[in-house]
Amino acid sequence: MKSLVALYRSPTYSPEVHRRNDTAILDDTVAGLEQRGWHVSRAGEGEVAAGRLPAAELYVNMCQGPAASERLRDLVPREALAVNPPESVLNCHRHRLVGHMTAAGLPFPRTLIVPTAEPQAVVPLVHQLNGDGRPVWVKRGDVHAETSADVVSAKEASVTDAIAGFARRGVTRVALQAHVAGPIVKFYAVADGRFFSWYAADPGRVEICEQSLKDLVFAAARAVGLEVFGGDVAFPKPDAPVLIDLNDWPSFAPVRAAAAAAIAAYIDEKATNGKLA
Repeated sequence: MKSLVALYRSPTYSPEVHRRNDTAILDDTVAGLEQRGWHVSRAGEGEVAAGRLPAAELYVNMCQGPAASERLRDLVPREALAVNPPESVLNCHRHRLVGHMTAAGLPFPRTLIVPTAEPQAVVPLVHQLNGDGRPVWVKRGDVHAETSADVVSAKEASVTDAIAGFARRGVTRVALQAHVAGPIVKFYAVADGRFFSWYAADPGRVEICEQSLKDLVFAAARAVGLEVFGGDVAFPKPDAPVLIDLNDWPSFAPVRAAAAAAIAAYIDEKATNGKLA
């Protein structure tokens, strides 16, 4: 019988309401794979970080932290398949994502990765980054978020206080990101395009070019190697999207049933037929 291990995200990386939703999308995806004849085992991110990984042909991976992802690169057998691959998850950590988006030539906000140890030292950089007076986004520099305090908006004069707050919580680096004007849309997708969905972050109708959105987000996923992904895009102009965030395997909460069915079918086809995105 075909065997897979479902790797569940640590609650550390599923803050607040996301915890239940992150578990639900993996549960539903795995249920779809069970219906396709896969025998399922389950493990948590903490077990992976500790070096414990059951043997299987397939790993359905929602681990997000650096410890588990680094271990997973060594633990997954060469002949096995992992979706998402651990390398792609690590590529989404902010201190790496900036470089990947720049190298791919994709629209992305001006972003600086800076240490939190000496907040005053970054003052000249902040003015250079956002000299137009608009707020600067201060974001955790590694994983996307552990709490709501990991993404904050700060005026130039208060950026040093914001950085110091991250330092007090033990965060060693932050991303300083220029604000991008325009409506924000959230998106969910599977790499081969069989599933794609988006909605406006704020209530109301937004005018955007959907093809421009798709072109950008699928190119971004290819640049880091993601197969199941989502994120946020700003539209300063309807046909000029700017990627704000790229997330490895989000919750798909508004579209969970359809997304889980599509993800399960994608994974099963890839594992069975060697089909690549």
